[in-house]
Amino acid sequence: MFLSVLSAAGTDPDPTKSPKPVTLDDAHESAQNAASWVEENWSTWLAIGLRILLIVVIAMVLRVLVRRTITKFIDRMNRTAQAVDGTALGGLLVNVERRRQRSQAIGSVLRSVASFLILGTAALMVLSTFEINLAPLLASAGVAGVAIGFGARNLVTDFLSGVFMILEDQYGVGDSIDAGVASGEVVEVGLRVTKLRGDAGEIWYVRNGEVKRIGNLSQGWSTAGVDVTVRSDEDLDKVKRVLGEVGERIGKDEPWNEQLWGPVEVLGLDSVLLDQMVVRVSAKTMPGKSLGVERELRWRIKRAFDEEGIRIVGGLPLPPEEAPAADPTAGMAAPSAYASTTSPQSLTASPIPPPPNLSK
Repeated sequence: MFLSVLSAAGTDPDPTKSPKPVTLDDAHESAQNAASWVEENWSTWLAIGLRILLIVVIAMVLRVLVRRTITKFIDRMNRTAQAVDGTALGGLLVNVERRRQRSQAIGSVLRSVASFLILGTAALMVLSTFEINLAPLLASAGVAGVAIGFGARNLVTDFLSGVFMILEDQYGVGDSIDAGVASGEVVEVGLRVTKLRGDAGEIWYVRNGEVKRIGNLSQGWSTAGVDVTVRSDEDLDKVKRVLGEVGERIGKDEPWNEQLWGPVEVLGLDSVLLDQMVVRVSAKTMPGKSLGVERELRWRIKRAFDEEGIRIVGGLPLPPEEAPAADPTAGMAAPSAYASTTSPQSLTASPIPPPPNLSK
């Protein structure tokens, strides 16, 4: 600005005339004009600078405080999960890895949203300090946001679906889920993609926006059901008594007493056929522990049946029954009519004798 004042003072408005030499008085006058202009506007500049500095400092301090608060909240969630891990209460709740990943994802989302809101608001306040009209800028940003939203709608859908899945705790690491497009054990939960490990060991990458329904097999409780097939001639009261004793013993032994959420119940006959009967045994277990309880129940039921002499279908074969004595005449052939020389059949089949010689 000072140079422009000097150049304006030393330039002749008429370009056809030769420029006058800059004298000491002209330079002194230009310096006085520039100093007076600075003196008149320095307070405005100082006020604008202090306001911008104040906005930036407040925004940065607020951002640090908010992010630190969110981090402490996430760390407290992780410490709570580690405190209950390995206990009976920890078995009923989610595991540490699931809680850790879920809390980290929530913390990342909250920190990003907080930083965007605080820094975006500070930038708009700084621009308004320079008396810049923000209406065209906001309108352009709105149009650009709509265009980006249409172009990357799948990405936005995946992100929003992942946020709500994590916030609602629909599933977590270690859960066995059926997502429709794939099923298996959850290995990693992200804001855009969920990683599953299938039964054969394969890894499925499922976009969160493609998941329309989720069946979580690890939340709430599970049911362990065992079908016991016995012969149709077994004593049902004895079978029910043995099954009840097996269920009572498994409910007292460790670690099955923690995995069972209720007593083992003999529901009764599930089906009755000509050569077999099916007795249904059921128990409510911890989520994800039903298969182990079913195997242990089958093991104990088989050993108890062997001790009590209860046969199951497909067990020991029946002793073979004694076959009746063979008829000695069964292998003899029936008498033939040709055996007798006087029978009509033999006479008919005998050759005709030649006629006598009449010439003699």
